[in-house]
Amino acid sequence: MTETSAAPASFTPERIANRLTEALHEHRVLPGMKLAEDEVGDTFGVGRTIVRQALRILAQEGLVTLERNRGAFVTQPSVIDAREVFEARALLEPTTAAAAAVRITSCDLAALETHIEAEHAALDAGDTGQALRLSGQFHIEIARIADQATIEAFIRQLISRSSLVIALYWRRRSALCESHAHHALLDAFRQRDAAEASELMKGHLVDLLSQLDLRDQTPPPRSLREALGE
Repeated sequence: MTETSAAPASFTPERIANRLTEALHEHRVLPGMKLAEDEVGDTFGVGRTIVRQALRILAQEGLVTLERNRGAFVTQPSVIDAREVFEARALLEPTTAAAAAVRITSCDLAALETHIEAEHAALDAGDTGQALRLSGQFHIEIARIADQATIEAFIRQLISRSSLVIALYWRRRSALCESHAHHALLDAFRQRDAAEASELMKGHLVDLLSQLDLRDQTPPPRSLREALGE
C-alpha cells in the first residue's frame, strides 16, 4: 500500500480515519502507538489541519487518546475495558442476531456466505489481520441486516474497540472467530430461527471472551510508517 502516491486532495479527514481504522482492525496499527501529526501528514500527503480533524474523529470513536502536550496515541484498553467491551457485545448482538434471522433475505444469505469464504481465504493465506477485519465486518453485516441503525452504530464502535482488545490480550491468534461459529449462525439464518441465532451469538461471544488473556500487556513500539508499509 502506498498512500502517498494518491493525490493529497483525495485524503479527507474521514478517509484518513477510515484507513487508520482499517489498519487497526488488521493489527498493523497497535495499541499504544503514537500517531504523530507530522508522520500522519507525511504518510497521507496532507496538512496538520486535516490530520487533526482525522484524529478527532478517531478520538470520538474511542480509538485514539489525545493527550495534552504529548499528542495522539492509539487507545490501549485496560483489562476492565476489555471485559466491558465484550460484555456490551454480549448484551447487544444476540438480540441483533435474532432480528436478522427474521429479516434476512436470500441476497443477504449469499453475501454472508461469500464473506465467510473470504475469511477462510485470508486464514489459508496466513493473513490473520485481514481475517480479523473480515470477522468483525461479519458481525457488523448482521447488525445491518437486522435493520437496527442505532444498535448497528454501537456495534461498529464495539467491533473497533474489540480489535484493540484482541491486539493486546488474544491468546490464540490463529483461531480468530472460529469458522464453525459463523457457519452455525449462517445455518440458523437460513432456517429463520431467531432463538437459535440468538443463542449461537451469545455462545460465540462468550467463547471469544474466554480466549482473552486478561493480564496487562504492552506491545512493542512501532512507527506508523512501518505499520502502514510505507
